[in-house]
Amino acid sequence: MSSQEVEVTEVLVIGAGQAGIAASEHLSAAGIPHIVLERSRIAERWRSERWDSLVANGPAWHDRFPGLEFDDVDPDAFAPKERVARYFEQYAEKFALPIRTGVEVLGVQRDPAHGGFIAETSAGPIRAAYVIAATGAFQVPAVPAVVPESAGVEQIHSSAYRNPEQLPDGAVLVVGAGSSGVQIADELRASGREVFLAVGAHDRPPQRYRDRSFVWWLGTLGLWEKSTPPAGAEHTTIAVSGAHGGRTIDFRDLAADGITLVGRADAYADGVISFGPDLERDVRAGDANYLSVLDQADAYISRTGIDLPEEPAARELDPLPESVVHPIRSLDLAEAGVGSIVWATGFRVDYRWLPEGAVDAQGRPRHERGVSAEPGIYFLGLPWQSRRGSSFIWGVWHDAKYVAEQIEIQRGYLGYTGNGRPAAAPSTAPADVRPELTAATA
Repeated sequence: MSSQEVEVTEVLVIGAGQAGIAASEHLSAAGIPHIVLERSRIAERWRSERWDSLVANGPAWHDRFPGLEFDDVDPDAFAPKERVARYFEQYAEKFALPIRTGVEVLGVQRDPAHGGFIAETSAGPIRAAYVIAATGAFQVPAVPAVVPESAGVEQIHSSAYRNPEQLPDGAVLVVGAGSSGVQIADELRASGREVFLAVGAHDRPPQRYRDRSFVWWLGTLGLWEKSTPPAGAEHTTIAVSGAHGGRTIDFRDLAADGITLVGRADAYADGVISFGPDLERDVRAGDANYLSVLDQADAYISRTGIDLPEEPAARELDPLPESVVHPIRSLDLAEAGVGSIVWATGFRVDYRWLPEGAVDAQGRPRHERGVSAEPGIYFLGLPWQSRRGSSFIWGVWHDAKYVAEQIEIQRGYLGYTGNGRPAAAPSTAPADVRPELTAATA
Protein backbone atom coordinates (compact mmCIF):
# COMPACT_ATOMS: atom_id res chain seq x y z
CA MET A 1 0.00 0.00 0.00
CA SER A 2 1.17 3.52 -0.72
CA SER A 3 2.73 5.49 2.10
CA GLN A 4 0.86 8.58 0.91
CA GLU A 5 -1.94 10.06 2.96
CA VAL A 6 -5.08 8.07 2.35
CA GLU A 7 -8.24 9.85 1.24
CA VAL A 8 -11.50 8.39 2.56
CA THR A 9 -14.93 8.23 0.99
CA GLU A 10 -17.90 5.95 1.45
CA VAL A 11 -18.40 4.91 -2.18
CA LEU A 12 -15.78 4.95 -4.92
CA VAL A 13 -17.17 4.90 -8.45
CA ILE A 14 -14.65 3.96 -11.13
CA GLY A 15 -15.41 5.33 -14.57
CA ALA A 16 -17.25 8.48 -15.72
CA GLY A 17 -19.01 7.20 -18.79
CA GLN A 18 -22.75 6.69 -18.87
CA ALA A 19 -22.61 4.04 -16.12
CA GLY A 20 -20.54 6.10 -13.66
CA ILE A 21 -22.57 9.24 -14.23
CA ALA A 22 -25.83 7.36 -13.66
CA ALA A 23 -24.42 5.83 -10.46
CA SER A 24 -23.33 9.24 -9.21
CA GLU A 25 -26.73 10.80 -9.84
CA HIS A 26 -28.50 8.14 -7.79
CA LEU A 27 -25.92 8.17 -5.00
CA SER A 28 -26.19 11.97 -4.82
CA ALA A 29 -29.98 11.79 -4.64
CA ALA A 30 -29.66 9.37 -1.71
CA GLY A 31 -27.15 11.62 0.04
CA ILE A 32 -24.41 8.98 -0.02
CA PRO A 33 -20.87 10.43 0.01
CA HIS A 34 -18.89 9.29 -3.01
CA ILE A 35 -16.20 10.11 -5.54
CA VAL A 36 -16.17 9.28 -9.27
CA LEU A 37 -12.76 8.72 -10.84
CA GLU A 38 -12.13 8.84 -14.59
CA ARG A 39 -8.70 8.21 -16.05
CA SER A 40 -9.28 10.54 -18.99
CA ARG A 41 -12.28 12.77 -19.80
CA ILE A 42 -15.99 12.29 -19.14
CA ALA A 43 -17.43 9.86 -21.72
CA GLU A 44 -13.96 9.35 -23.20
CA ARG A 45 -14.86 6.28 -25.23
CA TRP A 46 -17.46 8.28 -27.15
CA ARG A 47 -14.73 10.78 -28.04
CA SER A 48 -11.61 8.82 -28.87
CA GLU A 49 -12.54 5.16 -29.29
CA ARG A 50 -15.14 5.48 -32.03
CA TRP A 51 -14.99 6.53 -35.67
CA ASP A 52 -15.43 10.16 -36.70
CA SER A 53 -18.86 9.88 -38.32
CA LEU A 54 -20.50 7.79 -35.59
CA VAL A 55 -23.96 8.79 -34.42
CA ALA A 56 -26.15 7.17 -31.77
CA ASN A 57 -28.11 4.19 -33.06
CA GLY A 58 -31.30 5.27 -31.28
CA PRO A 59 -33.19 8.59 -31.54
CA ALA A 60 -32.40 11.43 -29.16
CA TRP A 61 -35.75 11.22 -27.36
CA HIS A 62 -34.81 7.71 -26.21
CA ASP A 63 -31.00 7.48 -25.99
CA ARG A 64 -30.65 9.75 -22.95
CA PHE A 65 -31.19 9.89 -19.20
CA PRO A 66 -34.54 11.03 -17.75
CA GLY A 67 -33.10 14.19 -16.18
CA LEU A 68 -31.95 16.02 -19.32
CA GLU A 69 -32.96 16.26 -22.97
CA PHE A 70 -30.77 17.07 -25.95
CA ASP A 71 -31.51 20.77 -26.38
CA ASP A 72 -30.15 21.06 -29.93
CA VAL A 73 -30.98 17.69 -31.52
CA ASP A 74 -34.39 16.88 -33.00
CA PRO A 75 -36.01 14.22 -30.78
CA ASP A 76 -36.28 11.81 -33.71
CA ALA A 77 -32.72 12.49 -34.96
CA PHE A 78 -29.51 10.67 -34.01
CA ALA A 79 -26.96 12.57 -31.96
CA PRO A 80 -23.34 12.65 -33.23
CA LYS A 81 -20.78 11.08 -30.92
CA GLU A 82 -19.23 14.39 -29.81
CA ARG A 83 -22.70 15.66 -28.93
CA VAL A 84 -23.32 12.54 -26.86
CA ALA A 85 -20.08 13.15 -24.96
CA ARG A 86 -21.07 16.77 -24.37
CA TYR A 87 -24.47 15.59 -23.16
CA PHE A 88 -22.84 13.61 -20.37
CA GLU A 89 -20.68 16.60 -19.45
CA GLN A 90 -23.84 18.71 -19.23
CA TYR A 91 -25.50 16.03 -17.12
CA ALA A 92 -22.60 15.97 -14.69
CA GLU A 93 -22.72 19.75 -14.43
CA LYS A 94 -26.49 19.86 -13.94
CA PHE A 95 -26.36 17.50 -10.98
CA ALA A 96 -23.00 18.77 -9.67
CA LEU A 97 -21.59 15.26 -9.65
CA PRO A 98 -18.26 14.76 -7.80
CA ILE A 99 -16.24 13.61 -10.81
CA ARG A 100 -12.45 13.78 -10.96
CA THR A 101 -10.91 13.36 -14.39
CA GLY A 102 -7.34 12.40 -15.21
CA VAL A 103 -7.13 9.93 -12.32
CA GLU A 104 -6.49 6.28 -13.13
CA VAL A 105 -7.36 3.44 -10.78
CA LEU A 106 -4.51 0.93 -10.79
CA GLY A 107 -6.07 -1.70 -8.54
CA VAL A 108 -8.55 -2.34 -5.73
CA GLN A 109 -7.93 -4.65 -2.79
CA ARG A 110 -9.50 -5.47 0.54
CA ASP A 111 -8.20 -3.26 3.35
CA PRO A 112 -7.59 -5.68 6.23
CA ALA A 113 -6.47 -2.94 8.59
CA HIS A 114 -9.62 -0.83 8.34
CA GLY A 115 -12.25 -2.88 6.54
CA GLY A 116 -13.68 -1.97 3.18
CA PHE A 117 -11.33 -1.44 0.26
CA ILE A 118 -8.23 0.47 -0.68
CA ALA A 119 -7.83 1.70 -4.25
CA GLU A 120 -4.40 2.59 -5.56
CA THR A 121 -4.75 5.46 -8.02
CA SER A 122 -2.45 7.70 -10.01
CA ALA A 123 -3.31 10.46 -7.51
CA GLY A 124 -2.75 8.39 -4.39
CA PRO A 125 -4.67 5.80 -2.34
CA ILE A 126 -8.36 6.08 -1.56
CA ARG A 127 -10.19 4.06 1.09
CA ALA A 128 -13.87 3.24 0.53
CA ALA A 129 -16.55 1.09 2.09
CA TYR A 130 -18.03 0.30 -1.33
CA VAL A 131 -16.68 0.23 -4.87
CA ILE A 132 -18.76 0.46 -8.06
CA ALA A 133 -16.91 -0.72 -11.17
CA ALA A 134 -18.60 1.41 -13.81
CA THR A 135 -16.13 0.83 -16.62
CA GLY A 136 -18.79 -0.88 -18.73
CA ALA A 137 -18.64 -3.65 -21.27
CA PHE A 138 -16.38 -2.10 -23.91
CA GLN A 139 -12.99 -2.50 -22.26
CA VAL A 140 -10.58 -4.71 -24.17
CA PRO A 141 -10.89 -4.97 -27.98
CA ALA A 142 -11.55 -8.58 -28.97
CA VAL A 143 -9.57 -9.58 -32.07
CA PRO A 144 -9.73 -13.25 -33.06
CA ALA A 145 -6.36 -14.92 -33.58
CA VAL A 146 -7.02 -15.62 -37.26
CA VAL A 147 -4.62 -13.50 -39.33
CA PRO A 148 -1.04 -13.21 -38.01
CA GLU A 149 0.78 -9.89 -37.88
CA SER A 150 3.17 -11.26 -40.48
CA ALA A 151 0.40 -11.42 -43.09
CA GLY A 152 1.47 -8.12 -44.64
CA VAL A 153 -1.82 -6.25 -44.16
CA GLU A 154 -2.60 -3.56 -41.62
CA GLN A 155 -5.01 -4.81 -38.97
CA ILE A 156 -6.96 -2.58 -36.58
CA HIS A 157 -9.91 -3.01 -34.28
CA SER A 158 -13.02 -0.92 -34.92
CA SER A 159 -12.27 1.07 -31.75
CA ALA A 160 -9.12 2.38 -33.48
CA TYR A 161 -10.80 3.12 -36.82
CA ARG A 162 -11.51 6.81 -37.50
CA ASN A 163 -12.09 7.36 -41.23
CA PRO A 164 -11.20 5.89 -44.66
CA GLU A 165 -8.17 8.16 -45.08
CA GLN A 166 -6.57 6.49 -42.07
CA LEU A 167 -6.18 3.16 -43.86
CA PRO A 168 -3.51 2.32 -46.46
CA ASP A 169 -4.48 2.16 -50.11
CA GLY A 170 -6.32 -0.88 -51.37
CA ALA A 171 -9.38 -2.94 -50.60
CA VAL A 172 -10.56 -3.46 -47.04
CA LEU A 173 -11.89 -6.56 -45.31
CA VAL A 174 -14.30 -5.66 -42.51
CA VAL A 175 -14.97 -8.53 -40.14
CA GLY A 176 -18.20 -8.33 -38.15
CA ALA A 177 -21.78 -7.53 -39.15
CA GLY A 178 -23.02 -5.67 -36.10
CA SER A 179 -23.62 -1.94 -35.88
CA SER A 180 -19.93 -1.06 -36.12
CA GLY A 181 -19.10 -3.43 -38.96
CA VAL A 182 -21.96 -2.49 -41.27
CA GLN A 183 -21.49 1.25 -40.72
CA ILE A 184 -17.74 1.14 -41.27
CA ALA A 185 -18.12 -1.04 -44.37
CA ASP A 186 -20.75 1.34 -45.75
CA GLU A 187 -18.53 4.38 -45.14
CA LEU A 188 -15.51 2.73 -46.74
CA ARG A 189 -17.52 1.74 -49.81
CA ALA A 190 -18.93 5.27 -50.14
CA SER A 191 -15.34 6.58 -50.15
CA GLY A 192 -14.60 4.47 -53.22
CA ARG A 193 -12.89 1.52 -51.57
CA GLU A 194 -13.48 -2.06 -52.59
CA VAL A 195 -14.93 -3.68 -49.48
CA PHE A 196 -15.42 -7.25 -48.31
CA LEU A 197 -17.73 -7.70 -45.30
CA ALA A 198 -17.55 -10.90 -43.26
CA VAL A 199 -21.01 -11.65 -41.89
CA GLY A 200 -21.86 -13.98 -39.02
CA ALA A 201 -24.99 -14.61 -36.96
CA HIS A 202 -26.90 -11.44 -36.16
CA ASP A 203 -30.23 -9.84 -35.33
CA ARG A 204 -31.44 -6.96 -37.50
CA PRO A 205 -34.46 -5.08 -36.16
CA PRO A 206 -36.23 -2.52 -38.35
CA GLN A 207 -34.92 0.96 -37.59
CA ARG A 208 -38.47 2.22 -38.04
CA TYR A 209 -41.82 0.51 -38.69
CA ARG A 210 -45.34 1.91 -38.95
CA ASP A 211 -44.20 5.38 -37.89
CA ARG A 212 -42.40 4.22 -34.75
CA SER A 213 -38.70 3.69 -33.99
CA PHE A 214 -37.44 0.21 -33.19
CA VAL A 215 -36.62 1.41 -29.67
CA TRP A 216 -40.30 2.29 -29.21
CA TRP A 217 -41.37 -1.12 -30.46
CA LEU A 218 -38.90 -2.99 -28.24
CA GLY A 219 -40.19 -1.01 -25.28
CA THR A 220 -43.88 -1.35 -26.09
CA LEU A 221 -43.53 -5.08 -26.72
CA GLY A 222 -41.62 -5.56 -23.47
CA LEU A 223 -38.52 -6.80 -25.27
CA TRP A 224 -36.14 -4.35 -23.57
CA GLU A 225 -37.18 -5.87 -20.24
CA LYS A 226 -36.29 -9.48 -21.04
CA SER A 227 -34.08 -10.58 -18.17
CA THR A 228 -32.15 -13.34 -19.91
CA PRO A 229 -31.05 -13.79 -23.52
CA PRO A 230 -32.21 -16.80 -25.53
CA ALA A 231 -29.98 -19.84 -25.09
CA GLY A 232 -26.82 -19.41 -27.10
CA ALA A 233 -27.57 -15.74 -27.84
CA GLU A 234 -25.77 -14.11 -24.93
CA HIS A 235 -23.52 -12.18 -27.31
CA THR A 236 -25.79 -11.78 -30.33
CA THR A 237 -24.63 -9.16 -32.82
CA ILE A 238 -27.26 -6.52 -33.61
CA ALA A 239 -27.18 -4.85 -37.02
CA VAL A 240 -28.79 -1.46 -36.51
CA SER A 241 -27.68 2.03 -37.48
CA GLY A 242 -28.51 5.68 -36.93
CA ALA A 243 -26.36 6.71 -39.92
CA HIS A 244 -27.98 8.45 -42.89
CA GLY A 245 -30.77 9.66 -40.64
CA GLY A 246 -31.50 6.14 -39.42
CA ARG A 247 -32.36 3.32 -41.79
CA THR A 248 -32.91 -0.40 -41.52
CA ILE A 249 -29.84 -2.50 -42.25
CA ASP A 250 -30.43 -4.93 -45.11
CA PHE A 251 -27.44 -6.84 -46.43
CA ARG A 252 -29.07 -6.83 -49.87
CA ASP A 253 -28.62 -3.05 -49.94
CA LEU A 254 -24.97 -3.33 -48.94
CA ALA A 255 -24.39 -5.86 -51.71
CA ALA A 256 -26.20 -3.62 -54.21
CA ASP A 257 -23.84 -0.79 -53.24
CA GLY A 258 -20.90 -2.95 -54.26
CA ILE A 259 -19.85 -4.55 -50.98
CA THR A 260 -18.87 -8.20 -51.36
CA LEU A 261 -20.47 -10.26 -48.60
CA VAL A 262 -18.58 -13.27 -47.25
CA GLY A 263 -19.08 -15.65 -44.35
CA ARG A 264 -17.32 -15.71 -40.98
CA ALA A 265 -13.55 -15.26 -41.11
CA ASP A 266 -12.48 -18.73 -39.99
CA ALA A 267 -8.85 -19.41 -40.87
CA TYR A 268 -5.76 -18.08 -42.61
CA ALA A 269 -2.84 -19.80 -44.34
CA ASP A 270 -0.26 -18.71 -46.92
CA GLY A 271 -1.87 -15.37 -47.65
CA VAL A 272 -5.38 -16.79 -48.05
CA ILE A 273 -8.22 -16.22 -45.60
CA SER A 274 -11.05 -18.76 -45.50
CA PHE A 275 -14.68 -18.04 -44.70
CA GLY A 276 -17.36 -20.15 -43.05
CA PRO A 277 -20.14 -21.85 -45.06
CA ASP A 278 -23.10 -20.32 -43.24
CA LEU A 279 -23.49 -16.90 -44.88
CA GLU A 280 -26.88 -17.63 -46.48
CA ARG A 281 -28.15 -19.28 -43.30
CA ASP A 282 -27.09 -16.29 -41.17
CA VAL A 283 -28.61 -13.72 -43.53
CA ARG A 284 -31.89 -15.65 -43.68
CA ALA A 285 -31.92 -15.93 -39.89
CA GLY A 286 -31.43 -12.17 -39.70
CA ASP A 287 -34.39 -11.74 -42.07
CA ALA A 288 -36.48 -13.99 -39.83
CA ASN A 289 -35.56 -11.89 -36.82
CA TYR A 290 -36.54 -8.73 -38.70
CA LEU A 291 -39.89 -10.18 -39.76
CA SER A 292 -40.60 -11.45 -36.25
CA VAL A 293 -40.47 -7.88 -34.93
CA LEU A 294 -42.92 -6.80 -37.64
CA ASP A 295 -45.21 -9.71 -36.70
CA GLN A 296 -45.17 -8.75 -33.03
CA ALA A 297 -45.78 -5.09 -33.87
CA ASP A 298 -48.73 -5.93 -36.13
CA ALA A 299 -50.18 -8.22 -33.48
CA TYR A 300 -49.88 -5.47 -30.87
CA ILE A 301 -51.66 -2.97 -33.11
CA SER A 302 -54.42 -5.48 -33.86
CA ARG A 303 -54.81 -6.27 -30.17
CA THR A 304 -54.82 -2.69 -28.87
CA GLY A 305 -56.42 -0.89 -31.78
CA ILE A 306 -53.91 1.98 -31.75
CA ASP A 307 -53.94 4.04 -34.93
CA LEU A 308 -50.66 3.59 -36.80
CA PRO A 309 -50.30 3.54 -40.60
CA GLU A 310 -49.91 0.23 -42.38
CA GLU A 311 -46.57 -0.47 -44.06
CA PRO A 312 -46.86 -3.55 -46.30
CA ALA A 313 -43.71 -2.61 -48.24
CA ALA A 314 -41.63 -3.34 -45.15
CA ARG A 315 -42.26 -7.06 -45.72
CA GLU A 316 -41.14 -7.02 -49.34
CA LEU A 317 -37.63 -8.46 -49.31
CA ASP A 318 -35.66 -8.66 -52.56
CA PRO A 319 -34.04 -11.95 -53.57
CA LEU A 320 -30.75 -12.69 -51.86
CA PRO A 321 -27.74 -11.44 -53.86
CA GLU A 322 -25.48 -13.84 -55.70
CA SER A 323 -22.66 -13.21 -53.24
CA VAL A 324 -24.88 -14.66 -50.48
CA VAL A 325 -26.35 -17.62 -52.38
CA HIS A 326 -22.99 -18.62 -53.88
CA PRO A 327 -20.43 -16.96 -51.62
CA ILE A 328 -16.71 -17.05 -52.11
CA ARG A 329 -15.15 -19.37 -49.54
CA SER A 330 -11.62 -17.96 -49.57
CA LEU A 331 -9.75 -14.82 -50.52
CA ASP A 332 -6.11 -14.36 -51.48
CA LEU A 333 -5.50 -11.03 -49.78
CA ALA A 334 -2.66 -9.91 -52.04
CA GLU A 335 -4.43 -10.98 -55.22
CA ALA A 336 -7.59 -9.13 -54.12
CA GLY A 337 -5.56 -6.03 -53.27
CA VAL A 338 -6.60 -6.07 -49.61
CA GLY A 339 -4.38 -3.62 -47.75
CA SER A 340 -6.15 -3.63 -44.40
CA ILE A 341 -8.52 -5.54 -42.14
CA VAL A 342 -10.90 -3.85 -39.70
CA TRP A 343 -11.97 -6.18 -36.91
CA ALA A 344 -15.47 -5.09 -35.80
CA THR A 345 -15.59 -8.05 -33.45
CA GLY A 346 -16.61 -6.47 -30.18
CA PHE A 347 -14.95 -6.33 -26.80
CA ARG A 348 -14.28 -8.41 -23.74
CA VAL A 349 -14.19 -7.36 -20.11
CA ASP A 350 -11.26 -7.68 -17.75
CA TYR A 351 -11.81 -6.84 -14.10
CA ARG A 352 -8.71 -8.51 -12.73
CA TRP A 353 -7.83 -5.23 -11.01
CA LEU A 354 -10.66 -5.94 -8.55
CA PRO A 355 -10.42 -8.23 -5.48
CA GLU A 356 -10.19 -11.91 -6.36
CA GLY A 357 -13.67 -12.85 -5.15
CA ALA A 358 -15.34 -10.36 -7.48
CA VAL A 359 -14.17 -12.01 -10.70
CA ASP A 360 -13.58 -15.43 -12.18
CA ALA A 361 -10.30 -16.77 -13.52
CA GLN A 362 -10.76 -14.90 -16.80
CA GLY A 363 -11.41 -11.57 -15.08
CA ARG A 364 -15.14 -11.66 -15.77
CA PRO A 365 -17.48 -10.30 -13.09
CA ARG A 366 -19.25 -12.62 -10.69
CA HIS A 367 -22.49 -10.86 -9.87
CA GLU A 368 -26.26 -10.87 -9.74
CA ARG A 369 -27.88 -7.73 -11.16
CA GLY A 370 -24.61 -5.91 -10.57
CA VAL A 371 -24.22 -7.02 -6.95
CA SER A 372 -20.90 -8.82 -6.75
CA ALA A 373 -20.21 -12.13 -5.08
CA GLU A 374 -17.56 -10.14 -3.19
CA PRO A 375 -19.52 -8.06 -0.62
CA GLY A 376 -19.09 -4.35 -1.16
CA ILE A 377 -18.25 -4.56 -4.88
CA TYR A 378 -20.81 -3.59 -7.54
CA PHE A 379 -20.82 -3.53 -11.33
CA LEU A 380 -22.56 -1.28 -13.84
CA GLY A 381 -22.86 -1.19 -17.63
CA LEU A 382 -22.64 -4.93 -18.30
CA PRO A 383 -24.65 -6.53 -21.13
CA TRP A 384 -27.74 -8.25 -19.71
CA GLN A 385 -26.85 -7.02 -16.21
CA SER A 386 -30.54 -7.05 -15.35
CA ARG A 387 -32.28 -6.81 -18.71
CA ARG A 388 -31.73 -6.57 -22.45
CA GLY A 389 -31.31 -2.80 -22.23
CA SER A 390 -28.66 -2.81 -19.50
CA SER A 391 -25.71 -1.76 -21.65
CA PHE A 392 -27.68 1.01 -23.39
CA ILE A 393 -27.78 4.62 -22.19
CA TRP A 394 -31.29 4.55 -20.76
CA GLY A 395 -30.92 1.00 -19.42
CA VAL A 396 -27.80 1.68 -17.37
CA TRP A 397 -29.62 4.55 -15.62
CA HIS A 398 -32.19 2.11 -14.23
CA ASP A 399 -29.54 -0.44 -13.25
CA ALA A 400 -27.64 2.32 -11.43
CA LYS A 401 -30.76 3.13 -9.44
CA TYR A 402 -30.95 -0.49 -8.29
CA VAL A 403 -27.27 -0.61 -7.33
CA ALA A 404 -27.54 2.64 -5.37
CA GLU A 405 -30.57 1.24 -3.56
CA GLN A 406 -28.62 -1.89 -2.61
CA ILE A 407 -25.89 0.26 -1.11
CA GLU A 408 -28.47 2.32 0.75
CA ILE A 409 -30.00 -0.88 2.15
CA GLN A 410 -26.62 -2.05 3.42
CA ARG A 411 -25.96 1.32 5.01
CA GLY A 412 -29.27 1.04 6.82
CA TYR A 413 -28.45 -2.37 8.27
CA LEU A 414 -24.99 -1.34 9.40
CA GLY A 415 -26.35 1.87 10.87
CA TYR A 416 -28.61 -0.06 13.24
CA THR A 417 -27.67 0.72 16.86
CA GLY A 418 -29.88 -1.78 18.70
CA ASN A 419 -33.24 -1.53 20.46
CA GLY A 420 -34.91 -0.88 17.11
CA ARG A 421 -33.26 2.51 16.76
CA PRO A 422 -31.45 3.22 13.48
CA ALA A 423 -28.48 5.57 13.55
CA ALA A 424 -29.17 9.16 12.61
CA ALA A 425 -26.64 8.97 9.78
CA PRO A 426 -25.98 5.29 8.98
CA SER A 427 -22.60 4.46 7.53
CA THR A 428 -20.95 1.26 6.42
CA ALA A 429 -17.50 2.70 6.95
CA PRO A 430 -15.38 0.93 9.59
CA ALA A 431 -15.44 2.52 13.03
CA ASP A 432 -12.09 4.25 12.70
CA VAL A 433 -13.11 5.64 9.30
CA ARG A 434 -16.48 7.08 10.29
CA PRO A 435 -15.12 10.24 11.95
CA GLU A 436 -13.15 11.02 8.82
CA LEU A 437 -16.23 10.48 6.69
CA THR A 438 -18.26 12.72 8.95
CA ALA A 439 -15.64 15.44 8.87
CA ALA A 440 -15.29 15.18 5.10
CA THR A 441 -18.99 15.53 4.48
CA ALA A 442 -20.06 17.91 7.24
